[in-house]
Parts: sequence; C-alpha cells; structure tokens
Amino acid sequence: MSDRDSFIDEVTEEVRRDRLFALMRRWGWVAVLAVLLLVGAAAWFEWTRAQERQRAEALGDAIIAALDKDEAEARAEALGAIDAESAGGEAVLRLLTAGEEAAAGQDEQAVDALEGISTDGDLPEIYRQIATYKALIRQGDSVDPATRRQGFETLAQPGSALRLLAEEQLALLDVETGETEAAIERLRTIVADAEVTAGLRRRASQLIVALGGDPAAVSQG
Repeated sequence: MSDRDSFIDEVTEEVRRDRLFALMRRWGWVAVLAVLLLVGAAAWFEWTRAQERQRAEALGDAIIAALDKDEAEARAEALGAIDAESAGGEAVLRLLTAGEEAAAGQDEQAVDALEGISTDGDLPEIYRQIATYKALIRQGDSVDPATRRQGFETLAQPGSALRLLAEEQLALLDVETGETEAAIERLRTIVADAEVTAGLRRRASQLIVALGGDPAAVSQG
C-alpha cells in the first residue's frame, strides 16, 4: 500500500468517526431514554408481581382464618366479610361462602348465591360454570328433570371445562327418567373420552355394571 493510499484510508476513517460522534451527539439521548424505559418497565413488572403475590397471600391467609372457625354459619359470615380485590378472588370467596351456607342448612340462600355467581358477567367463565353446576346439584329433586337436563346440557357443550361432569349428571337423569339404555350409552362415551379422569372413569364403569351393562363393552370403549 502506498503512502497516498494510507493517507486516504486515515482520512476516511477520521471522517467516519466524526460522523459517528455527530450522530451520537444528535441521537444519543434516544438510546439513553430507551435504556431507561427498559429498566423502568422491568422494575415496574417486578413490583407489580410482588404486589399481586402479596395480595394473593393475604387473601389466602384470610380464607384460611375464616375456614378455621368452628361453625359453618360463622365461616360463611367471615368469608363474606373478606375483600378479594380481584374478579377471580371474589368468585372463589362467593363459591366458598355458598358452600358454607349450604353446610349450615341455608340451602335456599346457598342456591341464590350460586345462581348470582352463574349470571355475573364480570366473573371469569369457569367460575360461572362451576356455580351453575353446583346450583343444579344443590337444587336436586326440587327442580323438574327437564329443567335440570337443559342446564347440564349447556355445561356439556364442547369446550366446557365441566363437560364430562355434566355428562355424568345427564346419565343420572337418564336413569331417573327410566332411560337405562341411553344412560349406559352416555356412560360408555364418558369412559372412552380421552380427557376423563380416573375417578370419573371408575364411577361411570361402576354405574354401567350396576345398570346391567356389559363390563366387556366398557373395556372395549
């Protein structure tokens, strides 16, 4: 390389450095701001998570304290006094309160509470479904089979978290209304479902046998 070429390269490099410094002086604050924003966002995220964890722990402690009371009525009253501060927490509290009301013999009040949860659009869908299921179970024979069937059929729709439990109740309704073959067929479908739990499969299999169904047909399903 000649002295002339070396000189040109040095000048070119110097020009590049000057341009870089000029850009940094003009736009460097943007990079600094971006770094500050990232650090601030990370700090805010961690703080928010810590706050949520503290609220969840406080809610859990309050629920445990309420459930430690000796009488169901006292437990229901203590649960009803807790402030959940979140839709999910409120739903859990209301479900627990309804359960304690039922344990205290306040069936009508428990059913009203469950139906209130099931129709509350501000609560997550899963909790509304659980409340609907519990309300139908709690009402039992006080509601005609056709009404109960309609409720359980809604819960048995594809995608419902309580689909198989609702199918089990529909099978029991089939038995109640004398439709034994329909009940056995529905129970076989439950047993063969890929999402069925071990407990539900066992209950369905035992009921098939009790209804006079073929145990071999259960294993084939």
